[in-house]
Amino acid sequence: MRIELATEPGDPQLPNEDYASVALPASGQGGVLVLLDGVTPPADDYGCVHAVSWFTARLGGALLELSVSRRDMTLPEVLAAAISRTADIHRSTCDLSHVRTPQATVVLARWSGEDVEHLVLSDSVLLLERADGSVHPVLDPRLDELPPAVRAQRDAVRALPRGSAERAAAGREYGRAVEALRNADGGFFTAAADPSVAARAVTGRTPRAGVRSLTALSDGAGRWVEVFRKGSWAHCAALVAERGPQALIDEVRAAEAADPDGATHPRSKPRDDAAVVFVQP
Repeated sequence: MRIELATEPGDPQLPNEDYASVALPASGQGGVLVLLDGVTPPADDYGCVHAVSWFTARLGGALLELSVSRRDMTLPEVLAAAISRTADIHRSTCDLSHVRTPQATVVLARWSGEDVEHLVLSDSVLLLERADGSVHPVLDPRLDELPPAVRAQRDAVRALPRGSAERAAAGREYGRAVEALRNADGGFFTAAADPSVAARAVTGRTPRAGVRSLTALSDGAGRWVEVFRKGSWAHCAALVAERGPQALIDEVRAAEAADPDGATHPRSKPRDDAAVVFVQP
């Protein structure tokens, strides 16, 4: 078995809101992969006294423990239980109904001698390399499939001059439109305080013999494909398998540095937290 992971904050002066871990049960049978990408709130007031990194550490730890110890639970059940457990920790101190209460995207994979289970919620990615070498990206496309009117707002923002008051105002309006779709029917879903979102995740199961490797990416690392167009998901998986997770993050950092203002490759942040987990089970 081969296991490698790397994670790096977008800004060295700020906490890394990504979470990455792997657990191998004492039985020696199978393992678990967890990757979270914390959602950075747009302002200091998000109804919670805790940082997003606090949330991802606790949700990630709960996911890891439950995935290993409760093999009788499906991955959506594990996610629902982990969300509830984490919410209970700060329910008495924080407004968990706030639309921006701490939350995260989720990649969860669990393998045994027989099969590989997977779960993806929101815009982090899991790459399944098949036994024949083909790569299947497991994606939750809902954040990219916003209603046409909202996508038109996004395109209109990008067309306005950088640094202009018009662009700033249009950007705020677009942001409000996106927020209205967060964890709402017809929109997109993240792991926050409502365990019912676990049923919205993209899930699947593959025979163990049919999986050569697993590569999990937060969207900060997935920029290599989705923003900078360095190659396909298959090329991305091959890079990580050959040179390791840090090599992918290094290439993303170089691409970000070459386009610091996002003029060539528009993106929400000039640099983003990045996490990569690679497993050959």
